[in-house]
Amino acid sequence: MSTSIAVILAAGLGTRLKSAVPKPLHRLGGVPMVRLLLEACEAAGFGRIVVVAGPEPAFDPMRALVAPHTVVVQAERLGTAHAALMAEEALSETSGEAIILYADVPLVSAATLAGMVATRLSAGARLALLGFRPADPAQYGRIVLEPDGTVARIVEWRDATDEERAIGLCNAGLFCAPAADLLRWLKAVGNDNAKGEYYLTDIVALARAEGVRVALVEAPAEEVLGINSRAELAAAEAALQRRLRARAMADGVTLIAPETVFLAADTALAPDVTVHPHVVFGPGVRVGAGAVIQSFSHLESCTVEAGATVGPFARLRPGASVGEGAHVGNFVELKAARLGPGAKANHLAYLGDAEIGAGANVGAGTITCNYDGFGKYRTVIGPGAFIGSNTSLVAPVRVGAGAIIAAGSTITEDVGADSVAFGRARQVEKPGAAPRFREAAKARKARAKEG
Repeated sequence: MSTSIAVILAAGLGTRLKSAVPKPLHRLGGVPMVRLLLEACEAAGFGRIVVVAGPEPAFDPMRALVAPHTVVVQAERLGTAHAALMAEEALSETSGEAIILYADVPLVSAATLAGMVATRLSAGARLALLGFRPADPAQYGRIVLEPDGTVARIVEWRDATDEERAIGLCNAGLFCAPAADLLRWLKAVGNDNAKGEYYLTDIVALARAEGVRVALVEAPAEEVLGINSRAELAAAEAALQRRLRARAMADGVTLIAPETVFLAADTALAPDVTVHPHVVFGPGVRVGAGAVIQSFSHLESCTVEAGATVGPFARLRPGASVGEGAHVGNFVELKAARLGPGAKANHLAYLGDAEIGAGANVGAGTITCNYDGFGKYRTVIGPGAFIGSNTSLVAPVRVGAGAIIAAGSTITEDVGADSVAFGRARQVEKPGAAPRFREAAKARKARAKEG
């Protein structure tokens, strides 16, 4: 039997998002929001995780997304307690702690989840719930406390008295308890209410009816932001970005203008990295110690090694790798390309499907012609090679170590090491031809106007 289990309720279609994509698959920090909860549960030590999905085909990607964890399906949406009961088999196989979370409350931290378990145990309670104090309690359910600080009951806003509505402590909807207790209460929840649904919050009354102590754990309001609309999705993204930026700076990263830098949930920035204003990190980026990412650069699924410089106005696409001490400059784009240690591509270049050796220099306007309309081909540039400005390298092609390519060349064949290659037509000059050209052009323009 597993010792602990987390059940994530993720069957919501997200009707108010007005999207064909189920709510749990909408992205925060560049990843589906359900992934944030999975990672928090893993970090908090839950040995088994079950995700409750909807029956529609739109939920099919969920299985691959949450693997190796389990997905179960809620065929009918009969309420939150009914959704949690879809994990009945897994709960019955769990000997220890169980926690229930919502995929549309994705910012709960591992520390808060672990704190719920610890507080329940230390308080001698059989159930713990998560509460928070929002700036505007609005229509959240209120938590009424006993004199000793344990939970007496949850009262929904529509049923609350004026005195109860004045309570600032609100229900976040997350619960933890021994799995056997939780399963027993879930099975006892009824649907005698206006909607005929089985509500998870009813387990508090069931526990209290047994004389069980219910412990309260409070979380920061930003951790329990619920997402039901695009505006709330944007608010959660802003909250996540504040968290990610604070974590990066605490880990020794310099963000010159933090509010202008956007990080993915998995962005890995080493100590002494400096990030200038207006930089965007997509998923899958790792940056080594001492690297500098300059303004208006966009990085995704790439690696930047220690001491390298990227930008400003650079784009690193998936598969890009910038070696130690290398330079990627203004309006340079890399895709599936490795720039070796100390190599430079400082201006206006496109390097796709390429291997650039250590210390090589790629001149302004250089491109690797890697696609012929049917397939992709690689360009290999040897260590110490010099590629002159405005060069087109038609792949597949290799430039040997120490070779020099003359500016303006189109290179279609391999170039040997330490060779000099010219791939351009010989310059031709026609003295006195310019005035004749201008007169002919004027005449053509005049005829066009007459016609």
